[in-house]
Amino acid sequence: MCRQGCSPNEHTFTFLFVACASLSSLRLGQMLHSDFIKHGCQCDIFALTALVNMYAKTGSVSLARRQFDEMKVRDVPTWNSLIAGYVKSGDMEEALYLFSKMPSRNVISWTSIISGYAQNGQYGDALAMYRQLEKENGVRPNQVTIASVLPACANLGALEAGQKIEAYARENGFIKNMFVCNAVLELYSKCGKLETAMEVFFEMGQRRNLCSWNTMIMGLAIHGKGNEALSLFNQMLEEGISPDDVTFVGAIMACTHAGGMVARGWDIFKSMERKFHIAPKLEHYGCMVDLLGRAGNLEEAYDLIQSMPMKPDSVVWGALLGGCSFHYNVELAEKAANFLSELEPWNPGNYVILSNIYARAGRWDGVVRLRKLMKGSHIRKAAGYSFIEGGGRIHKFIVEDKSHPSFNEVYALLDEIIAKCRSFVNGIYIDSDFVIE
Repeated sequence: MCRQGCSPNEHTFTFLFVACASLSSLRLGQMLHSDFIKHGCQCDIFALTALVNMYAKTGSVSLARRQFDEMKVRDVPTWNSLIAGYVKSGDMEEALYLFSKMPSRNVISWTSIISGYAQNGQYGDALAMYRQLEKENGVRPNQVTIASVLPACANLGALEAGQKIEAYARENGFIKNMFVCNAVLELYSKCGKLETAMEVFFEMGQRRNLCSWNTMIMGLAIHGKGNEALSLFNQMLEEGISPDDVTFVGAIMACTHAGGMVARGWDIFKSMERKFHIAPKLEHYGCMVDLLGRAGNLEEAYDLIQSMPMKPDSVVWGALLGGCSFHYNVELAEKAANFLSELEPWNPGNYVILSNIYARAGRWDGVVRLRKLMKGSHIRKAAGYSFIEGGGRIHKFIVEDKSHPSFNEVYALLDEIIAKCRSFVNGIYIDSDFVIE
């Protein structure tokens, strides 16, 4: 076009910046930015927004911010482009700051923040932001919003909240969208509502994709339905659907939760490369070590770790340590713990597991040594906590916690329950520690 003497205008550069963003080509985008300035097109808000978007999508958030700050006029898409760039880079603090400064917001603005929180593992914040959106006048969640917030509900175990969101999705016809449908499937699978998950899975019919199969297989495997998961895995192969690496994680986990099907696990693991040309990754080795360790084949698990083509990570060594804790193998537990102390010296869980193995073996010198090591290194075991859903909210409780705003009512009710447990009921005296008939 340029060689033929046709001069580009602001519309040309808008499309070109969009193309560079799609190609993730920063170098090409910067070259075009130079031409953009030479041709004097810097007054067009659409072209400038496309330029901000290009820098944000190619990972150059600082350049996107500089361009954004230089703009005299900005519209909602301009703000959204920069916010999306910060979300992609994992800087949720700056994304939220910009979101709070926006003169007006649309559903894309809200969805960017919600999906950003969900993708960065801040599931509680994602759900809280969605609830704020529900109160916003003139803005309604769309199918992308729903597909972004449902995984947060799934990871929080917020079934009640997720069901309300599903009802909204069905009312608005969003359930026809595959991303929404798979998100609903993930919600019920992770929350242990496997019958409902299967109903959604069958409802999808021929629209099911690989993500649907993987979610269902993984859900069954995690919740102890290993045989059902393997049956679904076989059905998937029979229907001619090619598995991916995620499928095999679910299938090997299913062998673990189906009563330690070691031979079947090995068959699936070896078929990855031989039959499907998928090289096993760290997570597959971790699953196999877990399978072998739980079955008591600890030496075989250790040999597998030694033969790995990549360096074992904390998950792999943690799986071996877990197997040792089931079968009280002190020697291999010490080897696993030594590697774990190098990979994650800050993790108190590894020291606690090894200490318990020493205690079960009567090695009290080992228990004392570990306690001294933890004390000297200022390593403390974090208090356990639970998330409980009630009244449409997620409540977090720590052991002997008094930070919850309703802790007085909670403890009062617990005292009442304990008092009732200590009274005679139908000739049976129930105490907190034992039962006397």
